[in-house]
Amino acid sequence: MNASQSTLPFDPDAAAGGALGLFVERALPAEPGVWDELRAGDGSVRPAWRQFADWMPEPAGADLAADLDRRLLQIAQQIRLDGVTHNVFDDQGAPMRPWSLELLPLLIEPADWAGIEAGVMQRAALLERVLDDLYGERRLLAEGLLPPALALRHPGYLRPMIGARVPGGLRLHIVAFDLARGPDGRWWVVAQRTQGPSGLGYVLHNRLLVSRQFPDAFRELRVQHLAASYRRLLDTVEAAAREVARGATPRVALLTPGPYSETYYEHAYLARYLGLPLVEGGDLTVRDDRVYLKTVEGLEPVHALLRRLDDDWCDPLELRPDSTLGVPGLLQAARAGQVVMANALGSAFLESPAVQGFLPGICERLTGEPLRMPALPTWWCGEAAAWQDVREQLDGKFVRSTFPHGGRTSQVHDGHQLRVDEDPDAWTIQGRLRFSRAPIWGGAALNPRPAMVRVYAIAEGGGRWHVLPGGMTRVSRREDASVSMQRGGSSLDTWVLTDGPVDTFSMLPRRLEVDDIAARRRPVSSRTGENLFWLGRYTERTEQLVRLARATLLQIDAESDADLAVQRALSAMAVASGLAPAGVPTLEQSASRFERALLGALGDADGAWSVAFNLRALEQASQALRERLSSEQWGLIRSMREAFEAAFPGGPTRPPPLPEVLPALDRLALRLAAVTGVQTDRMTRDHGWRLLAVGRLLERLIGLASRLEALLQAGALGSAAGVDLLLELFDSAITFRARYQRHEDLLALADLLVFDDSNPRAFAGVLRRLRTELRKLPLDPNGAAALLARLPPGGTGLTLESLRGASDAVIVERLLALSVSLRAAAMALADDVGTRFFTLAHGQDRRV
Repeated sequence: MNASQSTLPFDPDAAAGGALGLFVERALPAEPGVWDELRAGDGSVRPAWRQFADWMPEPAGADLAADLDRRLLQIAQQIRLDGVTHNVFDDQGAPMRPWSLELLPLLIEPADWAGIEAGVMQRAALLERVLDDLYGERRLLAEGLLPPALALRHPGYLRPMIGARVPGGLRLHIVAFDLARGPDGRWWVVAQRTQGPSGLGYVLHNRLLVSRQFPDAFRELRVQHLAASYRRLLDTVEAAAREVARGATPRVALLTPGPYSETYYEHAYLARYLGLPLVEGGDLTVRDDRVYLKTVEGLEPVHALLRRLDDDWCDPLELRPDSTLGVPGLLQAARAGQVVMANALGSAFLESPAVQGFLPGICERLTGEPLRMPALPTWWCGEAAAWQDVREQLDGKFVRSTFPHGGRTSQVHDGHQLRVDEDPDAWTIQGRLRFSRAPIWGGAALNPRPAMVRVYAIAEGGGRWHVLPGGMTRVSRREDASVSMQRGGSSLDTWVLTDGPVDTFSMLPRRLEVDDIAARRRPVSSRTGENLFWLGRYTERTEQLVRLARATLLQIDAESDADLAVQRALSAMAVASGLAPAGVPTLEQSASRFERALLGALGDADGAWSVAFNLRALEQASQALRERLSSEQWGLIRSMREAFEAAFPGGPTRPPPLPEVLPALDRLALRLAAVTGVQTDRMTRDHGWRLLAVGRLLERLIGLASRLEALLQAGALGSAAGVDLLLELFDSAITFRARYQRHEDLLALADLLVFDDSNPRAFAGVLRRLRTELRKLPLDPNGAAALLARLPPGGTGLTLESLRGASDAVIVERLLALSVSLRAAAMALADDVGTRFFTLAHGQDRRV
């Protein structure tokens, strides 16, 4: 036996081998006075964990501990590959840590789950009745079962919603309860979440990763599946939405605060799993008390919002005027019963810890039954008797703020430093509970950690509730009032075992009909369209910058006297594109100073138009599109940015030497080619993708026209070096040499780079594709004609035949004029596209 186990009275499994033997040998003892989830009081491994050990996979080698280390590493790598984050931001607004998931699940046996399920369903139904009363007859306040100050002083009790009718009769569609097991093995309620309970997306992802590591154990332990619960949630919301839709197919959307939300990843993941559009407040508008989604096709009605945005941010007109996250008029639409809010606005006050102390009495009054599951002992200091009873006994208790404080529902304070007497209503005392210890594999040992489980109750209508068979277990390194991912906690998959059949329900509820297929074509919101448009632009812009930077640095690295016109052109292009700062000596004046300036600017993420800046902008655009982009595409964009920034560890002030930068640019060019390939070949051709393509093509036309313009103005195309540079920037060198061999005539260059519509980087090729994609956008004939009028009516506006017999000087003059006009046309067209699709003017609300 390991010496660390010597505190246990007896270990009947000490001689066990295999995984069970590893559990016994490597499990560090939990401290006295807590419930050990792995082992019973006599030191034996609990039955569920014995079964788990029996079905653990046999490693290829003899070292099971090393195999567990390998599996833990696989989970961490998959989390990074999938881009799973919990965005706790630092002072600079950067996310500080990825999502953390442990290898081993928490096992909940059938008898334990039956008690949890009964207690949670009872509490969820009770909270629905409390909420219905407080926004209706308010008997609880009149009878003194709930002190008026707890509701009326709480900012989450929304007086404008008193008497408001809710579609479907449900105010709470989903409620989360944070549970912990005490030293006696009983489960206790630590907190409840009623606004927009987080974690459902993480629960799904955790299950996906952990069940793949232990497939046999998952199957043989008869772990309940999760899909049916998510289907029930969606069915309940859609049923209420049908009342609002009045015969039309209801549209449900998931409302998120946006990419800077701590849990944005799970919003995108959950929206994709449920098949819902992910919307931000700016995507929505309220007209005539109804909610509409701003799409590239106009306004589309929204009948229900599964929200992940807290109450006070939802409407800047009636709640927080400083909110940029909400929808002006949303409260009025909800008050008029024209949109289903899941959960209803005004449920936040139920999250106050003080409410817990009054629920036993309320339950007896409303149902005639006691609460089945206890909560932490609670004293609200606003009750003089309660405060006097506990004020001299604060040791071993937590002092919490009754009302939201510092942006959080409740904060824990040091009771010995508080002046509760100044405002007793604002404080609540709660007893401490020593949480059970879950086994965590790490450091070649099983370490016991305090664990808390978040379980979810889902309304089914008619007063019935369902509890998702699982949840999000969180663990911390030290005992605390709660276990939080914000403070460095980690998560576990939660396995609920059953003695009966395993529910194998799928998210596909029935055979779809023709009308269902049409209804499930998700509209492209204006914000999504704009982000896709800029995703295309930033991808193309970065690719062109990398190509120009490589060409410039290779010219410097060649250590030869290049044509002065080429040097002038490269200098001008580098400054105009942001690769080099304005005012730097040109290549012609001082190649060494120009090189240092260019190398410094490449990695300057704060310098607009630099490669590093555009990579960050590209990642930000993709971050806002998480529900539309595959994890591979998003991970490729993120890793591309990280790899390039890693090549510049000293930042812009201490750039690496040229021999190190050139390989970094080569690697970046390859990754950019992969990103472009994914955008071209792996995305559905809906209106969003067409806007991405239009953005990329416009940026290509602007960039190529600018490059040709600069080379023509510098007179650089009279030399072989200038011609080679032009072909490199147009990515057309191989085709040109194969077609024209050693010829470098201006007419030949014009043929391939201007007039050849089969060349995707020739003006004619870009314009042809641009016209095609513009015509396929949702435009009426007049709108399409207005956008297309920005471009030449056919070809490029210049023909090869028109250059017959022209001198080189005339060809230069006409190509220069064409480049200037096409660049201006593309820039104006980009503004027109933004005005038409990303800003909804009143005259364009055709679908209202």
